[in-house]
Amino acid sequence: MEFDRQRITGQMRGVLSGNLGVPFILLALLAMMVLPLPAFLLDVLFTFNIALAIVVLLVAVYSMRPLDFAVFPTILLVSTLMRLALNVASTRVVLLNGHEGGDAAGKVIQAFGEVVIGGDYVVGFVVFAILMIINFAVVTKGAGRISEVSARFTLDAMPGKQMAIDADLNAGMIDADQAKQRRDEVSAEAEFYGSMDGASKFVKGDAVAGMMILGINIVGGLLIGTVQHGLTFVEAIQVYSLLTIGDGLVAQIPSLMLSTAAAIMVTRVNESGDMGQQIYGQMFGSSKALYIAAAILTVMGIVPGMPHFSFLSLAAIVAGGAYFIEYRKKQKATIKSAAKGATKGEGSGAAQPPAESKDLSWEDVAPVDMLGLEVGYRLIPLVDKSQGGELLARIKGVRRKLSQELGFLVPSVHIRDNLDLMPNAYRITLMGVSLAEAEVHPDKELAIDPGQVFGKIDGIPGKDPSFGLDAVWIDVKKRDQAQTYGYTVVDVSTVVATHINQVMQKHAYELIGHDEVQQLLGLLKQHNPKLAEELVPNTVPLSVLLKVLQNLLQENVPLRDMRTIAEAIMGVQPKSQDPMILTAAVRTSLARMIMQSLAEGVEEVPVMTLDPQLEKMLMQTVQQSQQSGIKNEEALILEPQMAEQLQKSFREHAEQQEAMGNAPILIVSAPIRPMLARFMRYGGVGMSVLSYQEVPDNKRVTVVAVIGG
Repeated sequence: MEFDRQRITGQMRGVLSGNLGVPFILLALLAMMVLPLPAFLLDVLFTFNIALAIVVLLVAVYSMRPLDFAVFPTILLVSTLMRLALNVASTRVVLLNGHEGGDAAGKVIQAFGEVVIGGDYVVGFVVFAILMIINFAVVTKGAGRISEVSARFTLDAMPGKQMAIDADLNAGMIDADQAKQRRDEVSAEAEFYGSMDGASKFVKGDAVAGMMILGINIVGGLLIGTVQHGLTFVEAIQVYSLLTIGDGLVAQIPSLMLSTAAAIMVTRVNESGDMGQQIYGQMFGSSKALYIAAAILTVMGIVPGMPHFSFLSLAAIVAGGAYFIEYRKKQKATIKSAAKGATKGEGSGAAQPPAESKDLSWEDVAPVDMLGLEVGYRLIPLVDKSQGGELLARIKGVRRKLSQELGFLVPSVHIRDNLDLMPNAYRITLMGVSLAEAEVHPDKELAIDPGQVFGKIDGIPGKDPSFGLDAVWIDVKKRDQAQTYGYTVVDVSTVVATHINQVMQKHAYELIGHDEVQQLLGLLKQHNPKLAEELVPNTVPLSVLLKVLQNLLQENVPLRDMRTIAEAIMGVQPKSQDPMILTAAVRTSLARMIMQSLAEGVEEVPVMTLDPQLEKMLMQTVQQSQQSGIKNEEALILEPQMAEQLQKSFREHAEQQEAMGNAPILIVSAPIRPMLARFMRYGGVGMSVLSYQEVPDNKRVTVVAVIGG
């Protein structure tokens, strides 16, 4: 019995919360249009309509962002329908009972007809006309135009925003959940402005309907009053005009408030913040404008014939406000500087005698940073959290994502300023040696041309530091325009973080050392203790394992599957400590992972092979080099002209495969694979080299090209 009661209560709550709520409201609106309503019920409904308009207007004002009130278009439609239904119901009452007196249609209509306009129907006509002009020609028309333009530009900018989200996801600044949330926000923003574009047409139609209803009511009231009830023309026009104008004002004042709410919603910037705080911060953030306004008011106030008290008193108030704003700024700056001074501690002033110099020690020898970022002085705000810098958080996201991909903890990036650099330049270093350097503009954003854009945008031409793509440095306010043209727009922090990510990926094999390998062994020991104990030092020493892992990273093979790597090294027969032999064995064991990273989701993988004569010649070169005592990885000894032709041929075939959307993969015999991989890497050819043994059983390959000598 208790279960049935809870179930029935839950069903009733569901019905009341929305299952039948909307159909009930629509049926009530239909009943208001068809069935006669008593004057008392009309008063209640008109009061509710005014209260609803006030609540909607205040919610629009206090919404932090437009999307926080995303249901506004639906509320606007329902309130418009309710107002029109009330117009129909009140018209019926006015025409049926208007001859009985001013309160025949209810106290609300009577109050608006007698109190608001003073009982003068001529004044009522003028006031109603002014309200209609304000609502229709100013507020509604402007809001409709803004809604239309916002909807069009929001839809046009969606592809660029989606690409920006994908770029942040790939750079590690956000995770998959954050990317999904941002995509949902972009979609919701487009739907909101599209709905507002349609809802503005309802507001415009409501204003037109109000003017038509006013004319119909006056004409109908005159005919009914003079023909049916025997009133004179003057009596009829006085009675029915006051009631009709009162009815119109009762409907148009809430309509004007809802139109204003719609205009506020579409003119708000999609930025999290209270509207009052935004207005105060942007209008009264600078005292200079207020001082100038006070001076102008003072000049106008001393002109003969002007109301001196009004202008001069207002000028004094504005000047006082400007002084107060300037005083608050100075007070905050003083508190901030005092706080900074306190953090330095006592005895740091210039009056303190210099500390007695001490002897040099090993502590004075600063170690070289493994990874470093040096910035010019204009880029310091990017790495200063107190000034809103986001670069530290972006670099942390890059390290997290790269560590998950590579399988070991990427070392931290040490950041310092360098006055020897250009003010807008930065430099990325590895072991104290500069690897990359670029110049950025901290007050602008980088619009990157992905290869196909639909227009040119003004700005400072440049290059994307990470991939060398054509780009333009633009003002922040041109972001939406650039995204509409098809550019991928990123901020300065993202540009630098992406560049660091690319450098760390390229030099990942130099970032791993003995300490990192020891940590990997510790993780392996937690899950496979016997395997970890047998691997080092029983099978190979730590230095040989480090060299194998560096070889894998150098060829973009991650170290996530440490168990398979260890088992492959221990499974080499006969036992060997040659890093190249061990690397080949590990690559064969990781064949599925390697192929998945190159052609994920492809059932039949297109590959290239070497001409048999060329492959035979390379095999002979390797054998001769090994007989001469040259290491396998350094065994490619070719004539310069032949090496140049071979490199050109590799590069052309790689570009052809990339243009067709395929990963350029070359399959060769196992003995020459390391040699060709090194040849590709140092020649700058973007082609992956696999041996026949590294093709997994679950993949089929198709030879699409044969590369000759």
